Amino acid sequence: MIAYLDTHTAIKLVRGGKIGREASRLMRKAELLLAPIALLELEYLFEIGRLTIPGKDLIRKLEHEIGLKLCDLPFPAVAEAALAEKWTRDIFDRLLVAQAKTNGLAPLISADEHIAQHYPRTVW
Repeated sequence: MIAYLDTHTAIKLVRGGKIGREASRLMRKAELLLAPIALLELEYLFEIGRLTIPGKDLIRKLEHEIGLKLCDLPFPAVAEAALAEKWTRDIFDRLLVAQAKTNGLAPLISADEHIAQHYPRTVW
């Protein structure tokens, strides 16, 4: 079984923040993946001063600590799936959900209530 972390979940993990009970259970048993768009969002957050470490460094830390892997699904398939995600103008959220959907409707670990309203496989 696989599960995706959203960008803010990855940040919470690095900062030692609390993760929901159901999300914690899923993280113990699933192979954890990160969509490439989340890596780009992490770098963007670093560039605008909301993170103090670059996105690649944050991901390396999670690779070492929890075995997180960057997903290698072909981008054209993810982009095509994202065309149907008209519920948000946030390109990062749109592609994160599309990535999970494209990979067999995989669970997406996220505390984002807006995502959860539109993607029933959201876990927190």
